[in-house]
Amino acid sequence: MSDLEESGYINHPHTSAGRMPTDKGYRFYVDSLMELKHPNHFDQKKIKETLEKQFSETDDLLSLTSRLLADITNQIACVLYPSIDSGILEKVQIVLLASHKLMVVVSISSGLVKTITLEYASEFSDSKLQSVQRLLNERLSGLPLTEIRSTFRERFQDIDQSERPIITLFLDSVDKIFIDAAKDDKLYLAGTKHLIKQPEFDSTSRIQSVIELVEDKEVIIHILEKSAEAQKGSVSVSIGSEIPNEKLEEYSVITKEYKFGESKGTLGIVGPKRMEYEKIITIVDYVSNFLTGYFTQR
Repeated sequence: MSDLEESGYINHPHTSAGRMPTDKGYRFYVDSLMELKHPNHFDQKKIKETLEKQFSETDDLLSLTSRLLADITNQIACVLYPSIDSGILEKVQIVLLASHKLMVVVSISSGLVKTITLEYASEFSDSKLQSVQRLLNERLSGLPLTEIRSTFRERFQDIDQSERPIITLFLDSVDKIFIDAAKDDKLYLAGTKHLIKQPEFDSTSRIQSVIELVEDKEVIIHILEKSAEAQKGSVSVSIGSEIPNEKLEEYSVITKEYKFGESKGTLGIVGPKRMEYEKIITIVDYVSNFLTGYFTQR
């Protein structure tokens, strides 16, 4: 025990306390001692029975996935909606809502859909809107959204004068139309009740820290995206001080991407460093692969 402590794998908070693994100790366990297996039969059955249903909305599936992950792991589960930023535009639809308001529907080839409402000063006829809709689809369909945002102006420099007011409206709003919606609206969280039951969070101040973490969705989203991106398709495990945010120093984060056509989302688990790494890593990997397969077969 003294050798392990001297090497930095364990420590004790104060003289009378028992020894506990350090971040370095947990990292050594995850990298060198852990034996990964498939999820047990009960967990596999529960995942399949829950997620093999037909869902009319992607939101319903991802919300249910977060609750399922939380129930199986007894930790906070996070599921981030697929990013449309890397998606390929399938079509644009323009719907006239009122004399000075229209709705733009952006459909991505993977099946994702985004809608946005635009207001304008001049009145546009329905026939003119349909003409512009055809023009937009002729010149933009099949392009990545990132390319559309950067080249929109030059692609419509030669348009007819009568169509210019509508195109100008799109040009002024291109960064709103062809980009992800507010990300904090696309994060599904579940399992806070499980986390606050853990021994690490038995004090009022610790419980408060959990609540603050859950409320600060931007922190979780940033960590999910960075962790998954670094692993490029593999399960990512970040432990304590490895996480680039002081709010998560007492936690471990396990994440993996799932695919939705050309787009990618992320799911993960946030919990105390003293967690069942073997079980949780296999569950995260299994559910990620399950979601990818589900969206591929749609």
